[in-house]
Amino acid sequence: MKVLVLGPGGREHAIIRALQRDSSVTEVHSAPGNAGIAAHAPVHAIDANNPLEAVELAQELAVDLVVVGPEAPLVAGVSDALRDAGFAVFGPSKPAALLEGSKAFAKEVMAAAGVPTALARVAATKEEAESALAAFGAPYVVKDDGLAAGKGVIVTEDYDDALAHAETCFAAGGTVVIEEYLDGPEVSLFVLSDGTNCVPLSPAQDFKRIFDEDRGPNTGGMGAYTPLPWLPEGFVEEVIQRVAAPTIAEMNHRGTPFVGVLYCGLAATSRGIRVIEFNARFGDPETQAVLTRLKTPLGRLLMAAAKGELPADIELDWDPRTAVDVVMAAENYPDTPRRGDVITGIEAANALEGVHVDHAGTVSTDRGIETAGGRVLAVVALGEDLADARERAYSGVAAISWDGAQNRSDIALAAAENRITIPAPL
Repeated sequence: MKVLVLGPGGREHAIIRALQRDSSVTEVHSAPGNAGIAAHAPVHAIDANNPLEAVELAQELAVDLVVVGPEAPLVAGVSDALRDAGFAVFGPSKPAALLEGSKAFAKEVMAAAGVPTALARVAATKEEAESALAAFGAPYVVKDDGLAAGKGVIVTEDYDDALAHAETCFAAGGTVVIEEYLDGPEVSLFVLSDGTNCVPLSPAQDFKRIFDEDRGPNTGGMGAYTPLPWLPEGFVEEVIQRVAAPTIAEMNHRGTPFVGVLYCGLAATSRGIRVIEFNARFGDPETQAVLTRLKTPLGRLLMAAAKGELPADIELDWDPRTAVDVVMAAENYPDTPRRGDVITGIEAANALEGVHVDHAGTVSTDRGIETAGGRVLAVVALGEDLADARERAYSGVAAISWDGAQNRSDIALAAAENRITIPAPL
């Protein structure tokens, strides 16, 4: 089959790598792609958020399957336009993508489906925000109701900071969701869906804060690892039973079937599993780690989902090794990242055993590969265990440099040192 992958980032680079390991995939194209993807597949300079441009390119290439990577084209209705033009599409419709596009809508769906999640209130004014913050108490959790690329959430002990974040969202014309704080470690679980059936991938954990020890502002994610040795037996099965399957069934009931990947952002709390958020696409940087371990042909899985033919009882094949990825970001990320710095050492990192580099914010110029975004690269490594995978990943990071490069030094460290625990039941 011939596949078109829409999106410019590290997630899409990881998807393309996995698709090219599938013998049934004869050709992969990317739009708009990045400098790293261009070394693996033809790239096409279109606006992937524009439904008309996406359809025209798919028609020109005569592809069999379109995979929509980021959230923005999903919320813009690109999947709908492609389906209307007769293409098989892996990615939910615009109405279904509202599970990510509006946190208030996601809470409504979870309530209807009986899915366990944090108690929450929607606030549209300063007075409503003050009331909700007082009701839930510290730590305060305030989320921009719309898309924010993983950076619209603040978790703080400081009441003034929480209220200021809400007021910033109001000033931009939005609303906020204010929630109770959930204790316990976070888990990311990708669930493939054909609108009816659910197939989970390997659970992962990512790291949102910019600095070590989870300090500093939220980012889109600074690294990830999988599998999670500290997860209790039956965790994934419980998520499918209590979270994913009821949500997919509720979306079907509403006449907006969810075809794509339901990203379940979860907390393993003292009161059991709770949903932090849903996303309507593969998460970044978890995808870089998860798909590195997947041995089941990805193209066939995504095509089956797109056609409504995903076997509910399929058992996926996984590399037994551990995967760790470390994101390298530009200076001043996540605020206004500096661009145009020349990157060196990517080839040296790729040459290390068990290591490869997925590009995100990169561009190729006459000076070489340059930074062109906030999160620039993810260095991905497979190892026999967490300690081995971490060592390999950070060896790759050490080989790469540019002016102002920054990364966390503690990705997966707590898990490698057996310091992650789930709170005792209340």
